[in-house]
Amino acid sequence: MLVVAYIGFGNSVCRYHLPYVERRKDTIKVKYIYRRVEDRIGDEERETWYPHITFTSDLDEVMNDQEVNLIVVNTPDGFHTYYTKMAIEHGKNCLCEKPFAKSVKEAKEVFDLAKEKGVVVMANQNRRFDADMRTVRKVIETGVLGELLEIESHYDYYRPSIANRKGLGMLYGLQVHPIDQIVGEFGTPDKVVCDCRSFDNLGNSDDYSDIDLYYGKMKAIIKTSFYVKLEYPRFIVHGRKGSFIMPQLGHQSALKSKPGPVEISFDPLPEKYWGTLCYEDENGNDITKKIPVEIQDYGMIYDNLYDVIFNHGQKVVADEEVLEVLRILEKATEVAKEAR
Repeated sequence: MLVVAYIGFGNSVCRYHLPYVERRKDTIKVKYIYRRVEDRIGDEERETWYPHITFTSDLDEVMNDQEVNLIVVNTPDGFHTYYTKMAIEHGKNCLCEKPFAKSVKEAKEVFDLAKEKGVVVMANQNRRFDADMRTVRKVIETGVLGELLEIESHYDYYRPSIANRKGLGMLYGLQVHPIDQIVGEFGTPDKVVCDCRSFDNLGNSDDYSDIDLYYGKMKAIIKTSFYVKLEYPRFIVHGRKGSFIMPQLGHQSALKSKPGPVEISFDPLPEKYWGTLCYEDENGNDITKKIPVEIQDYGMIYDNLYDVIFNHGQKVVADEEVLEVLRILEKATEVAKEAR
């Protein structure tokens, strides 16, 4: 069984981890959530929502508990490497939130340390298991689109208040998701072209990005903007034999907070959210049909970790994929800094 301790108790733990882990009681037990003393002051009520979990501000208690075999790092970005290395040094397997590290160099140090200590460490690129991404993957795997020629991924908002934000970091905090989805699906690209900047704070922010990843004849376009008033489809996929359009589904971050543990629906989505597939079959007939949306399940990354730790399976988020995503982010950030 995976016996888990979380470092941090923010939005990520409550929305994107615990609701999925709680459905896997046969294979996962959450034993601890570590919080700094200052973070607990005035926020004690939330801890009572999880009476089966021990909340502690004693990090040694967590790290030295021999029953704990998985540390999940959910701290602010700047502390990811610090706590991940600490877990590894204590012989713990580790799942680290994105961004996995601040640089390729840092990430390599973490992976090398994990190999030295004989433990598993993996990036929590859970958005590979988004409902829309799982649906696109399923369509691609059927082969009905033929040779893929172009994929367009949109991760957009309409938030004009972005004009007041100065500072880099949006790439690592937001665009990292769609970049990883493409790299996770197709691997290391042959070429990367970046247009990353800000409409309001050129050279000082990175809230607009248009990143093209080339795979032979195929191009993957990854776009993010905060000035999109009308929704694009989330994904548009074109192949030699057909096309697939996946609409925007929204995201858990839009759920309104209410007292008690976050509740996630695993019910199938209605047809208005389904994707549209159009292709030419082997007899030359034009086929158009709606494709049901797959169920979003971020717990699948824990299923994989269980397999890796106990059955020597392959990590669903490979080390080289993590490094490649960071290489792209580093390049894109430099482009944003130089934008004029």
